[in-house]
Amino acid sequence: MMEVQSPPIPLGINLSFCVKRWIIPELWAPIVQQLGLDLVQFSFDLVDPTWPDDILTSCAEDIRTTADRYGLTIHSAFIGLAHYTFNQLLHPDPRVRDVAEEWMKKAYRFAASAGIDRVGGPLGAIASRVDGVEADSIPERDYEDLILRMRRLSEAAKECGIVELYVEPTPMRREWPWTVAQAQRMAADVADTPVPWKYCIDWGHATFEPLYGKNHATMGQWFGALAPHIGMIHLQQTDFQYDRHWDFTEAGAVLPQEAARLHREFGLADRPVFLEVFYPFERDDASILKALSRTITILKPAFA
Repeated sequence: MMEVQSPPIPLGINLSFCVKRWIIPELWAPIVQQLGLDLVQFSFDLVDPTWPDDILTSCAEDIRTTADRYGLTIHSAFIGLAHYTFNQLLHPDPRVRDVAEEWMKKAYRFAASAGIDRVGGPLGAIASRVDGVEADSIPERDYEDLILRMRRLSEAAKECGIVELYVEPTPMRREWPWTVAQAQRMAADVADTPVPWKYCIDWGHATFEPLYGKNHATMGQWFGALAPHIGMIHLQQTDFQYDRHWDFTEAGAVLPQEAARLHREFGLADRPVFLEVFYPFERDDASILKALSRTITILKPAFA
């Protein structure tokens, strides 16, 4: 009997590697093309949606036209590191939460104007306690407020033409969700929003052994429980000890063939996988391009 060939898993790249380097489309688009990829996830580390409107209009047009010229599909836009450093929708001051909510609405408007109809990222973090003790969950009142804001954001996203929103779980007790059970609860609590909320599961987040324990930090557990709610996956090389975001020239615990097998086993082969890697700002550009090229050469056969 002839073996049926599995369809390839869509493989793309998050533009996190471009931060402070290849910051405009005329620079990052040819690099993505040279890597042999045509699927991109935009990062709001490259454009701040609070910039003046005339600048945003030009940026959006540049992104659309340059992506078309290089044959690239921009699947989604993620908040990036810059905005993530703030506590966003879980800041202790509700006025700051309001600002973060408005920031997201502006992100939706910019994404739509750039031809990007999906947006996501982590939602926020409560403040740390003075004594350093971390609870196993955020306070219920903060969770309820977060759900209300997610509902409003979904309505705003629909008005902009956004078709899907994403939450990226992180391995921190001060953020939400950081466990499978929390993610299941959140999915149920926003199940009826006009624009659906899906999850982006990250290979470095879901496997963080110092938080979850060696026998409870597996992607299979996240995939098995949340598969219907997963919209995409972030791929990185890591050692399961920190959220490394290494490329695959580094020695780590993530095996590309095994990762692809798991994606297929849990019915996720049609969800895009984005390589998300970060580099020290002082590292030289040429070595990064070389490492990215080698990484894609390693990953492509596994996900083909």
